[in-house]
Amino acid sequence: MRTSFAEARLTDPAIQEANGILRTCVHCGFCVATCPTYLLLGDELDSPRGRIYLAKEMLEQDRVPSASVVKHIDRCLTCLSCMTTCPSGVHFAHLIDRARIHIEKTYKRPAADRLLRRFIATVVSRPALFRLTALAGRLGRPLARLMPPRLRHMIQSAPRHIGSPSWVDRPQVIAAEGPRRMRVALLSGCAQQALRPHINEATVRLLARHGCEVVVAGGMGCCGGIFHQMGWEERTRRAAKANITAWERVIADGGLDAIVFNASGCGVMLKDYGHLLRDEPDWAGRAERIAALSCNISEVVLDLGLRPPVVRTGQRVTYHMACTMQHGLGLRTVAKTLLTQAGFAVAEPAEGHICCGSAGVYSLLQPEISERLVRRKVANIAASDPQIIAAGNIGCIVHIAPHAPAPVVHVVELLDWATGGEPPSGARTAMVSEARAKS
Repeated sequence: MRTSFAEARLTDPAIQEANGILRTCVHCGFCVATCPTYLLLGDELDSPRGRIYLAKEMLEQDRVPSASVVKHIDRCLTCLSCMTTCPSGVHFAHLIDRARIHIEKTYKRPAADRLLRRFIATVVSRPALFRLTALAGRLGRPLARLMPPRLRHMIQSAPRHIGSPSWVDRPQVIAAEGPRRMRVALLSGCAQQALRPHINEATVRLLARHGCEVVVAGGMGCCGGIFHQMGWEERTRRAAKANITAWERVIADGGLDAIVFNASGCGVMLKDYGHLLRDEPDWAGRAERIAALSCNISEVVLDLGLRPPVVRTGQRVTYHMACTMQHGLGLRTVAKTLLTQAGFAVAEPAEGHICCGSAGVYSLLQPEISERLVRRKVANIAASDPQIIAAGNIGCIVHIAPHAPAPVVHVVELLDWATGGEPPSGARTAMVSEARAKS
């Protein structure tokens, strides 16, 4: 793609990067065929190629975007399916990041939109506040029909069950069972602590059982992904720096072999810390070090070698591969391999590359598109006749669960159960159903 940035604009490293990304695009259109919003809406401007044109014009001219441009950029899920498809290697993620940052710096959103975005980012990134807000949402459910559409959707989407604070989310060191094979830090996540605290508990049990000493670092917080999705560059950097500082203290205190995340969405953010802070000399190398240490829980367990299952499993598990897992991290087979080793009969749904519509806080900001995508996803999952549905990302789990034909659990919960932990509620339900069917 030809570009015509002014020389003065190209002195900005961020614009230099955007220019390089734009010039990589050859207009082939392969990305269009795998873009969820284009498949639903049929609008070229709601495809990666269309958004590339919009970003080019906006950044090239240093122009304040129109409401229409903002609408089409906002509709992007950042599922990254286009990057998997692209034969030219266009780094669409970093281009759309730059477009969002430009929008937030130059465009004045309507007051209601600004308030909603600030509210979501504030609540979701703070587990204690999330619990209180979810409780208020449950209490307000009877009045939801009287609310404006977006607020009504948020109230109706409020989780019916909120977990109590878990012991594993406090700063501490959890000893390995038997000889220590690794020392790892755990990213606890934000919403996950409130929505499904037993995921972190299963993660700690699984890691300890496989010889890992697990450190929950004091001062660790949100990975920054929520702020990043909003285009809030400085808040994203502050979140990243706080985590880097927290984990550096752990490294100084006894070293680290890995920083483990069990939410693939958070993992993509951690892996991008080096890029995020690349222009800050005091932080760039430190950020790269933390990014290099970051691993998905499935990678660590596969490297250590999953223990042989100690319980009879065998349930039919449909594995939903989160976009951040397959497109963002490139981990397309690891979780499925582990589930098979644990004794489950694993299937994948049709259209597995298409986003479920969760996409961070997208389901709250773009509820109509998100709802259409999750119903399409659930229809494909149901066709595989699962007893259990497994995923590796909290957003996907809570987004799919209300519509799903079977319980939805995290992959780590099934691995923990198979190797000696407690069965998740979904597994218990599947076992009861199987027993009834046989009788």
